[in-house]
Amino acid sequence: MKFEAKTKVSSDIPTASMPDIIFMLLIFFMVTTVLREYEGLNVFLPQARRIERLETKRHVSYIFISKDGLISIDDKIIPLNNVKHVMYEKRVADPQLTVSLKSDQNALMGLLSSMHDELREADALKINYSARFAPR
Repeated sequence: MKFEAKTKVSSDIPTASMPDIIFMLLIFFMVTTVLREYEGLNVFLPQARRIERLETKRHVSYIFISKDGLISIDDKIIPLNNVKHVMYEKRVADPQLTVSLKSDQNALMGLLSSMHDELREADALKINYSARFAPR
């Protein structure tokens, strides 16, 4: 007498709850992900009576200058004599580059003047000065 197995083991993976798991993971990552703002150095921007916003932030490179004389480009502290090389490489990579200069209101004017010379030598001539709006 031959006996046959009444239950067969299937090798299929159940996929009925797969969309639920995917959406739960998607919501989890959307809630827990933090979009990082560009930090740079801690600077207190000077006040201006009239300001204009940049049209787009796509072709912008931010340079922070602190009151202590520190210079930061892309979250890296860079000495003044290397600014020309870094900005030249950025300018070659993106010809439409605009330099947004965020300088502390108490930064030395000599440092700003030296920064202008370095940017001029790097052919980064499109400069935007960042300021806070001070209503009258």
